[in-house]
Amino acid sequence: MSHGQVWRTHRQYAATAARWTVDHWRKEAERRRALRAERKPLVRDARRALATARAIDPEGVTPIRHRAERELRTAKRRVPDPLWLFATKTTAALGAAGYVWLPQVPTRVWVWSAVALVAAVTALSVWIAVRVRDTTGLKPTAEESALLKRLQPQHWKEHAEQRGLAGTLTGRPKLTEAGIVCAVRLDGTWTATKLRAAEDHIRALLGARTSLRMQTKAGKQGGWAELILRTRSAADGDDLTWTPERRSLGVDTVTGEQVTVPLGERLLIAGRSGAGKSVASRPLLYDASEGATNALVIIDLKRVEGRLWDHRARVASTPREVVDVVDELETEMLERLSILPKGQDTWTPTPDRPRITIVVDEGAEVMTAADKVPYETETADGKTRTVNRSALPGLESLARMGRAACIDLWWMTQKPTIGDGIPKQIAPQIGVSICLAVRTPAEARVVLGEDAQAKGWNADELPVPGVALIRNGKRKPDPVKVRYMDKAVVIALPDRTPWSRSVAPTVEAAGAPTLTLVKTTAPEEPATDSAVARVLKAIETADEPVRQKDLATITGLSKGAVSKAVKTLTTGGTVARALDGRLTAARGDESAAA
Repeated sequence: MSHGQVWRTHRQYAATAARWTVDHWRKEAERRRALRAERKPLVRDARRALATARAIDPEGVTPIRHRAERELRTAKRRVPDPLWLFATKTTAALGAAGYVWLPQVPTRVWVWSAVALVAAVTALSVWIAVRVRDTTGLKPTAEESALLKRLQPQHWKEHAEQRGLAGTLTGRPKLTEAGIVCAVRLDGTWTATKLRAAEDHIRALLGARTSLRMQTKAGKQGGWAELILRTRSAADGDDLTWTPERRSLGVDTVTGEQVTVPLGERLLIAGRSGAGKSVASRPLLYDASEGATNALVIIDLKRVEGRLWDHRARVASTPREVVDVVDELETEMLERLSILPKGQDTWTPTPDRPRITIVVDEGAEVMTAADKVPYETETADGKTRTVNRSALPGLESLARMGRAACIDLWWMTQKPTIGDGIPKQIAPQIGVSICLAVRTPAEARVVLGEDAQAKGWNADELPVPGVALIRNGKRKPDPVKVRYMDKAVVIALPDRTPWSRSVAPTVEAAGAPTLTLVKTTAPEEPATDSAVARVLKAIETADEPVRQKDLATITGLSKGAVSKAVKTLTTGGTVARALDGRLTAARGDESAAA
């Protein structure tokens, strides 16, 4: 081995030893610092107790004063010296011992001592060099440095009482890629919920800016809470512009992971006006409209977002169009379920009959405008009368039963309250909730669950726009920065033929008869339509003439689907309507109702 190799080997060993020494020094210094911060308040309390005991017993004739003195000495002994002071005392002790003992040491020991000193100096030099080049750690900003200083237990202890936070004490704060995380010890009068309500007092104690997002949640063990200051984001520096190569919904601000929402889920997308619901949903709409076995249907009475997608999706923008498309979707769902092979749980999407994603953009508007839509119908005596039809029963049926038929409902609203923006029958069917900024904690609980606040799902604290919480049973309450998909990008997407039952081809199902999809205006073969067949069977098996409104209860179909089926049957002569409006099945050339 050459001298150069020997020198490099020794240098590597010295660098390793120096790094090992530095790591142990740092860990020991941090351990001592944490113990001092934890135990120094006990020394102050013992001194106050001793002062009180001396005031009670100036002469020291009772045990109370002696006990206070012992407790003070014990408390002082339990507080370790800083590592630099410990090292200084150790060096001084060794120097004094050496002054007395070294004159009696032989010359050979002196030589080896000099070698050891040279090795120590070399290790110190290497440590300095390594320390200068160490740039792997997170460097706090000026704001973070100030917050870290004020989160120190000593500073918190001194100012907590005057800020209304007496009985709380912070641990050692840590700087992470998602911001500053600090444990807070709570006494018997404090809980994590109470500490969350005292956010203004915490902000004042720390001198934090008003716009800094702050989270407080229960700690990993009882009597502790966790305080998180979102001074930085793991998504900082990422390009959040949507492209076909970057097709995720967004980026987790805590872990930096790409967040996706797979098709096949029933979604609720909520957020106040301006929170960014439309922008957040565009990457999802692209996935739902892309591919040979996916089809997109958009119900948009605002006529803004749906217009961007009308070249690749079926768009309903008037109340009458909404009722019609919902009737088509419900009929398609029932037909798929009727021909679903025995033993198969869900429909298998094909290019002829794809997975259909229904997106209701602004559910509150649909609940109001598409609830009572006037339709003119012809009675048995040839007169015309107006009936009101609603899209809500069909949408509720699609939410309850559409999963097995591969027809998924996505509900979007800026009024996330049950009965106002979300129907009562649809809310329990939601599998994934995407919540942008909302106005109140009550709205956050409706979207994210009753335990939202207790578990840190504070959507009312999210910034606007473009930040969301996604709850699907697996994710933690980590905010997600959603990707931005420009309107021009949507308009430039390739055209696709929108889904419609009137253009659907013939479909054969294994073990089921061949079915040909036709428009309801073609009465020649009414039995080919599942809804028509169900209505006809209900009329034929009834013991007496049936009223049309009772057919909805008997068949389980919506009123709109029953009305369309009855019209098909009466027009074709299969069913006769009596003067009182009751329906019977016609037999030959005679009417059973006559």
